[in-house]
Amino acid sequence: MQANLVHSDLMHTIAAVLFAVALLHTFGAKLFESLAHRHPAHAGLLHLLGEVEVVFGFWAMVLIVAMALVAGGDQAVAYAESRQFTEPLFVCVVMVVAASRPVLEAVRASLHTVARALPLRPSVGMAWLGLAVVPLLGSLITEPAAMTLAALMLAPVVFVAAVPERLRYAALGVLFVNISIGGTLTAYAAPPVLMVAQTWQWDSAFMLQTFGWKAALAVLVNATVLVRLIHRHLPDAPASDTGEAATPIPWSVSAVHLAFLAGVVLLAHYPVLFLGLFLFFLGYAHAYQRYQSPLILKEGLLVGFFLAGLVVLGGMQQWWLQPIVASLEPTALFLGAMALTAVTDNAALTYLGSLITGISPTSQYMLVAGAVAGGGLTVIANAPNPAGVALLRDRFSAGAVGAGGLLAGALLPTAVAAAAFYFL
Repeated sequence: MQANLVHSDLMHTIAAVLFAVALLHTFGAKLFESLAHRHPAHAGLLHLLGEVEVVFGFWAMVLIVAMALVAGGDQAVAYAESRQFTEPLFVCVVMVVAASRPVLEAVRASLHTVARALPLRPSVGMAWLGLAVVPLLGSLITEPAAMTLAALMLAPVVFVAAVPERLRYAALGVLFVNISIGGTLTAYAAPPVLMVAQTWQWDSAFMLQTFGWKAALAVLVNATVLVRLIHRHLPDAPASDTGEAATPIPWSVSAVHLAFLAGVVLLAHYPVLFLGLFLFFLGYAHAYQRYQSPLILKEGLLVGFFLAGLVVLGGMQQWWLQPIVASLEPTALFLGAMALTAVTDNAALTYLGSLITGISPTSQYMLVAGAVAGGGLTVIANAPNPAGVALLRDRFSAGAVGAGGLLAGALLPTAVAAAAFYFL
């Protein structure tokens, strides 16, 4: 009898099957939204199952229950407690802080100033800045924070009814790809880079010289091409989503909120500390409620739940993923990493690569380059993507982002990113 039944062949098989079911559920989430409209008696349950952010958390729960039945409750609890949930917690917290009105308005005002200096209509300038500059800021403020800011700023400019839905999907694809590669200018902002940086001794100078300038070029190309395609559909002037005859925000309140955001980013690897800081933030936001919009606590918690489920389910996939990664030569590894990222998570994929003994520097580069290039293909490909879906899904028909539409919208910007990393 095996010492640890959690890692038995039976549990590996169950985990792989549940992971496949969760993927199918993710890709079919929009179907549940349609069913909810057809069957109002069960609309609440169907809407819940149609929430992309719920999918992996739900099937992770099923896995833990199955593990308890097969291996015993103690084994199931021990496995769940062995998982590392820092990233889901951080993404939840940084989303809420970054989306607070003082932070959002401060960033939006800065970009408006830059947009007015560009030889473009203000809305076109804001669209380009939101798709080009904000993703690159992700290398400083982390990718989840950049995704939150970009999604909220682009929502009233690009993701509007006047823009045809196929172009909205194209914009979503560009946003997701640019966020995925835009965090590679430093060694701490992109989850797939963070997973290998210490093991392979990659610092921010190395990232900027090896990945960063290529990523920046691809981000600018993707944003420019997309804006060129949609510019005629954009409103004459960018609107605001705050919807308030808003009380002007004192600079001191904005400064305190930005300090909270900086503190959360700096403490990203210390959950006890950034959660404590988050509680102080909630108290401060409540004390100055007149300067706030409703905090996106629901969206943040749902995204955290999604990523936590991915951590639980993904932790049981190493047995089949790692041999694939280890067996590929560099070019095949680059292409394989892009493909595997679409059905796993690029941080999980690079983490498995970091465990391979004797992996060559060329293979290291190809693995990470492929993982970040493919980070916009699906909702689960990159940790910040669920945040973008949570904030923008109401901008699409049936209030859901279709997996096929996202994949189609991301193909061209993914090809641009792949070409930059492979040929330059």
